[in-house]
Amino acid sequence: MTDPVPMVRKGQYAGPLTRETFRARFMQRFYDPAFQGERPALERLEAIAWEAYQEGRKAPVTVKAGPGYADPAYDLSVQWKQARDALERAAKVQQDADTPSRVLVIIGASRNDGTCPGEISKSWRLARIVLNELRAAAVHTDELDLSRLVSEYQYQIHPCKGCVSTAMPLCHWPCSCYPNHALGQVNDAMNGIYEQWVSAHGVIVVAPTYWYQSPSPLKLMIDRLVCADGGNPDPTLTGGKDPLKAKQVELAGWPYPKHLAGRAYGLVVHGDVAGIEAQRRALADWLDWMGLVDASTTSQLDRYIGYYQPYATSHDELDRDEAVQQEVRNVARAMAACLPRLRQGELATPDRHIRAPRPK
Repeated sequence: MTDPVPMVRKGQYAGPLTRETFRARFMQRFYDPAFQGERPALERLEAIAWEAYQEGRKAPVTVKAGPGYADPAYDLSVQWKQARDALERAAKVQQDADTPSRVLVIIGASRNDGTCPGEISKSWRLARIVLNELRAAAVHTDELDLSRLVSEYQYQIHPCKGCVSTAMPLCHWPCSCYPNHALGQVNDAMNGIYEQWVSAHGVIVVAPTYWYQSPSPLKLMIDRLVCADGGNPDPTLTGGKDPLKAKQVELAGWPYPKHLAGRAYGLVVHGDVAGIEAQRRALADWLDWMGLVDASTTSQLDRYIGYYQPYATSHDELDRDEAVQQEVRNVARAMAACLPRLRQGELATPDRHIRAPRPK
């Protein structure tokens, strides 16, 4: 059998915007009449943005890659290199046996009282239980509240562009798709989120069930973490985003490095009518795939809160449900109990030394 010859398929992209469409979209950011006093300035800014769009200035500020990269002379995005350097520093601290154990608690709900719903989420309240329990056990905690995406100015997680499906090495670790200044795709939160994941020894996800699935902010983060599972830490190998080079690198043999493997995880999934079991299983499958370790049999929880009761009284139902509150505490306790063993090498997946014949 002959080796496959890589091809790059083209034809889907409809082409760049017209000047009129670009201008209309740019100016929508300044729809408020209060901006009209600065119309001449906006016109000048729009002309600069149009020029950047035409020239495709994705990364307008670059630096030579330097030693340690396949092509030291390659012009890397300064912002990407800063993000990667931050991850390397975080990894060294995380691997230092003398540092305190650290757990990242992720709130996967969209709701908070700073925007349209006008009320806090139950996930946020459950996360408070987790955080308090971990702190009582002298575990260092970080919090990631993904509801900030809907309530905070220009705090965003841009969607995954699917580079993996062209070739795994085209997916860089950390993600290099953003920022894209030519397309106005900036203020992406993922570099900070990557650093939180790398810094952690354990991760606990607390999430509601929306229409049988994870809420949009949580799914955005999950998709953008694809680069943590097999992602390429050296964009110079692929000439940046050259799909043909990436295919050639993958077909020559790619190791699919698991950048977050070995951390522990716990889950708290809740809902009010249906779908919690499927969502909890999907999240566990995802974390297992990335090489994380289930903290214990009590570290995965799915529960209904106020089953078929009115939404308006759901917080009251949580107040009354002392059993679920205790089960959430137990998720945190399981995590705190497993971390010393995990960090001493006593707790790991039994198959960690078995080589997969078809890694991906």
